[in-house]
Amino acid sequence: MATSGVILTVILLILFFGMMLITGFYCRKHATSVNSFVLGGRNVGPWLTAFAFGTSYFSAVIFVGYAGQFGWNFGLASTWIGLGNAFIGSLLAWAILGRRTRLMTNHIRSKTMPDFFSKRYGSEKLKIAASVIVFVFLIPYTASLYNGLSSLFNIAFKVEYWVCIVIMAALTCVYVVFGGYMATAINDFIQGIIMIGGIIAVVAAMLINNGGFTEAVNKLSQIQSPYPETAGASGAFTSFFGAQPIYLVVVILLTSLGTWGLPQMVGKFYSIKNEDAIKKGMIISTVFAIVVAGGCYFLGGFGRLYTDKLTNGASESFKNFDSIIPTMISTMPNAIVAIVIILVLAASMSTLSSLVLTSSSTLTLDVISPMFKKKTSPKTDILILRIFIAFFVVISAALAIIKDLNPEFTFIAQMMGVSWGALAGSFMAPFMYGLYSKNVTRGACWASFITGCAIEIFQLVLMVGGFTLPGFFGLIFKNSLYSGVFAMLLSMIIVPTVSLFTPKCDKNKVEQIFNCYEKEVTVSVKEALGE
Repeated sequence: MATSGVILTVILLILFFGMMLITGFYCRKHATSVNSFVLGGRNVGPWLTAFAFGTSYFSAVIFVGYAGQFGWNFGLASTWIGLGNAFIGSLLAWAILGRRTRLMTNHIRSKTMPDFFSKRYGSEKLKIAASVIVFVFLIPYTASLYNGLSSLFNIAFKVEYWVCIVIMAALTCVYVVFGGYMATAINDFIQGIIMIGGIIAVVAAMLINNGGFTEAVNKLSQIQSPYPETAGASGAFTSFFGAQPIYLVVVILLTSLGTWGLPQMVGKFYSIKNEDAIKKGMIISTVFAIVVAGGCYFLGGFGRLYTDKLTNGASESFKNFDSIIPTMISTMPNAIVAIVIILVLAASMSTLSSLVLTSSSTLTLDVISPMFKKKTSPKTDILILRIFIAFFVVISAALAIIKDLNPEFTFIAQMMGVSWGALAGSFMAPFMYGLYSKNVTRGACWASFITGCAIEIFQLVLMVGGFTLPGFFGLIFKNSLYSGVFAMLLSMIIVPTVSLFTPKCDKNKVEQIFNCYEKEVTVSVKEALGE
């Protein structure tokens, strides 16, 4: 990268980091209670909530890793993944979970997902189990956010990977520790704007580099498919359903439905201000996902045009998918490279802040605080929260550095793949059914936790050991994407089935919980015609 490009990148980095820190210190005065620190006082507007939801959803893992990998596998059809994320992972998630989550969690005074399970199903043990699941599976997921930073930063600077990790982790830690949820939400809004502008600029630059949209598509259509489903066919990578349609559906389901059960995603609904904010937030979040996720996967769909620039790219044994997007970026002007570096930092830091706040609040409020014999003061709770935020940042950064320094230490990388499936497979069904049905039982919730974790732990064992299974089970455990979808869908069947045969929750307590939906409110005629 030329000297002028390096100077531009440094200037943008200074401005970016300065805004993040100023926001953190500014929001410190609003983080005076646990409720305000963790949930923003449940008074967060539609724009901040929608951008917080979107930036937590789409991290650098998607931009660098998934866009490269699935664009390589599916071609332009990988754009369907982004659209699935927008309409299933965002629009439907807001429509089905948004209002009810806000109403019920406020009614039962729940601040975290484990706390919701405890109060909804009347079991402190469920809270502890859910907290352990969050702790175990969010840490490697958090560590994965640093993926791709090394190759992108090496385009602009000759900086060691661990230096990038430490700087990013330290800055994220500072603004989250000081400002809590509001600092995270405001910075997510700023980072979201950067992500939107960045992805539009990168897609435009890529198309220009390849002679425009029509010429780029024409070049891609001439590449023959190596996959059995479409073997030897030209145009597979520009076709409607891509070169591997079944695999495409699996990816769409996992990356879209999975958000319904992830605590860092669902937690955004806890804090939203009112009905109007939910309606507006749903639209804003969906449009954000169309641009960012759709743009990322559309960009990745042209990855095979850069085969000659990739190491061993001409061979289908090529597996270094994380190098595809950085290779594409390296061919672009210095200004675009600088924008992309800020984009990836914004995507990483926004998701990182959401994950560490979720992890620390879960561990502090659901595990640590109840261990004290005397009720702790809000000041003490916030202090503990801040300590554990720093702890989670340090642990995730250390894991990322260990993985980079020891390429043979593959356990972390493999663990990352099962994190999403385990969390969504465990939590999605009992959370969603628990919002809608009075008949869901404590036993069904336990069954979902056990099923989701067992499937993904078994998947991890197969991956680490290099084992394969025959027939139907071989398909289910082909990789963590297939097993993750299976865990979610199986849980959706298990929860109502087990509820038929296990003891019901206390009827009076359940009725009290569901009374939150029966309260009458007065609205204008714009909302209801009246009698």
